[in-house]
Amino acid sequence: MEHRENNNHAVQEPDSLRARIRQWVEDKRFQTFIIGLILFNGVIIVAETYFVGNRSLQMIDRIIVWVFVLELVLKLAGFGYKRYFRDGWNIFDFLIVVGSLAFYSTPFVSMMRLLRVLRLLRMIPAIPALRKIVDALMKAVPALTGVLGMTMLIFTIYAIIGTTYFSEVLPAEFFGSFHASLFTLMQVVTFESWASQVARPVIHEIPWAWLYFVSFIIIGALVILNLVVAVILSYLGQEEEDLHSQQMERLFKENEELKQEMQEMKQLLLDQLKRNG
Repeated sequence: MEHRENNNHAVQEPDSLRARIRQWVEDKRFQTFIIGLILFNGVIIVAETYFVGNRSLQMIDRIIVWVFVLELVLKLAGFGYKRYFRDGWNIFDFLIVVGSLAFYSTPFVSMMRLLRVLRLLRMIPAIPALRKIVDALMKAVPALTGVLGMTMLIFTIYAIIGTTYFSEVLPAEFFGSFHASLFTLMQVVTFESWASQVARPVIHEIPWAWLYFVSFIIIGALVILNLVVAVILSYLGQEEEDLHSQQMERLFKENEELKQEMQEMKQLLLDQLKRNG
């Protein structure tokens, strides 16, 4: 009997320790500390661009990396391997922290600097508002493939027209080839000096070219861009609706359970009155 109780105590003790660690890493104060540390890490990275090779900054950066490693170990201990790696953001954190640690003492300096900068991306899973936006963007990717296909089709058609009719009007870097025309159209669609540098010289030589540029701006810049924004906003709104529907479903279940309990209590009272009567 004693042996069985000791075994039960040994099984429950790690579970309670894991629960305490999980509660600690999920605490708002711990999360606020990690967010502050990521911001401080960003300040150190920026400072290293001014003071290249500064030993104090390198030491602080190394300490920050080991704090991130400690955070990773605590989360693995608190959540367990299966639950931790079930979340894609945790995998993202794991790869950045492990990569930062792996390349810290290697000759691949450029890779180490890249991973230092990527550490700032840990701000996304740390802040719920940023994580919500990125999740909505990822969900919108399948819907955006159609928009991207239509965009490529429009750019291809206008690039071929521009290369065919305007290659002799402007220097070769504007409409001299298909890929040059694509880059010029990208400049036009972003409104970067498109009128004075591209459109007006062409219209001066070819009067009907205004129709080419105006139609491309209306279709490419206004319609396509607004379509992309509309798709992303629809997914952001859909997430809010899903959360609202989940809350309403939970309230409905609680209401049904309350009604059932009231019905049972009413039946018990009726049975008691019959017995007394």
